[in-house]
Amino acid sequence: MTPRFRLPLVIFVALAATLGATVPMWGAVGPAQAHNYLVSSTPKAGETLTALPKDFVITTNGALLNIGGNAAGFGLQVTDSSGKYFGDGCVKVEGSAVSTAAALGAVGAYTVTWQAISTDGHTISDSYGFTWQPPAGFTPSAGGTKVPDCNGTAAVNERPTPESGTTGAQTVGTATLSTVLWIGGAFLAVAAAVILTLVFAGRRKKTP
Repeated sequence: MTPRFRLPLVIFVALAATLGATVPMWGAVGPAQAHNYLVSSTPKAGETLTALPKDFVITTNGALLNIGGNAAGFGLQVTDSSGKYFGDGCVKVEGSAVSTAAALGAVGAYTVTWQAISTDGHTISDSYGFTWQPPAGFTPSAGGTKVPDCNGTAAVNERPTPESGTTGAQTVGTATLSTVLWIGGAFLAVAAAVILTLVFAGRRKKTP
């Protein structure tokens, strides 16, 4: 084989090796950077609730990031049409779900506002409405005008701001940055292989 056929062959082999190692890494990094999203809730959005459940629950598609196990950054609040808050503000995070003890007042429209920390470290939040039609003999909670602070332990001073669930600015995590650096190094290696091939080809042409 003459030298002029070696350059394309070396480039092809180098690129194939680089792509073969790079594509699986991108595939592995992609899912890890995805936000969690809502898959079910109690009560459901738009539902007419006729019996008070034990807990109000928000369930996402995967495990939530509960660093320290103290539910910092998580919230689940219920308000009526007049803006009164119901419940004590305490939340529990278990796997993919956030819950709080259920409490409601008189019949009417209510809004659930929730906030959680996704697996990728991003804060996700949203809100939805439902209607409360209490059963006979139900004793309504009085509610309150101040944001519940979990008996003074949550230090909550404002309700979570809805962010349409899965929207939000993306940041470059450690895994992504490492992958980018690895890809850059791989392409530098390809460039070095091409230069060396050109040098050797030039030397062969000069050889009598």
